[in-house]
Amino acid sequence: MDFNASLRRAIKTGNVILGQNNTEKCIKEGKAQMIVVAGNCPSVFTAKLTAYENLFIHTFEGSSVALGKACGKPFMVSTLAVISPGESDILSLKRA
Repeated sequence: MDFNASLRRAIKTGNVILGQNNTEKCIKEGKAQMIVVAGNCPSVFTAKLTAYENLFIHTFEGSSVALGKACGKPFMVSTLAVISPGESDILSLKRA
């Protein structure tokens, strides 16, 4: 599976929320199926995420700049929430 291609397809055909504040709100509302955090996401925020049970968190190997590029965005993305994968196979990471 090509993570970047799957992520772009999820953004294009599904419902993906970008940013720490929006991601946290999405988690609290119980909508997030998967969370992706950049390798350099602030440890304060990642520690906050581990407090939630039954939450699948995938750590992106690159920086927030690289994650933003992977999303096809011209800005940094330190975290995102996948609400609906659309035509993407990105949720297959949960089974791996």
